[in-house]
Amino acid sequence: MEAKVVRDDEQSLYELYVGEDHLGLIAFRSRPGRVVMLHTEVDERLEGRGLGSRLVADALADVRARGLTVTPLCPFVAAYIRTHPEDADLVAEASAK
Repeated sequence: MEAKVVRDDEQSLYELYVGEDHLGLIAFRSRPGRVVMLHTEVDERLEGRGLGSRLVADALADVRARGLTVTPLCPFVAAYIRTHPEDADLVAEASAK
């Protein structure tokens, strides 16, 4: 299953596609120097297949590539970062406490 993540700045979403099918999203807000990740959804028929983790990993890679930090208000994103310490440096100082 070939998945790709696309950032849609107009809608403030990272969107997960498998083929042409839209299967998940992360809603975010852009702030100066950071991205506030609010909510993650993955099609419930595909839960448990790692697509949510793929979505978060690719979104965080995009944040890193843009030289930004992240404020993980979404519990799923926060949990992902806790279990992937290589991404902990992306967490904005105010949200790291």
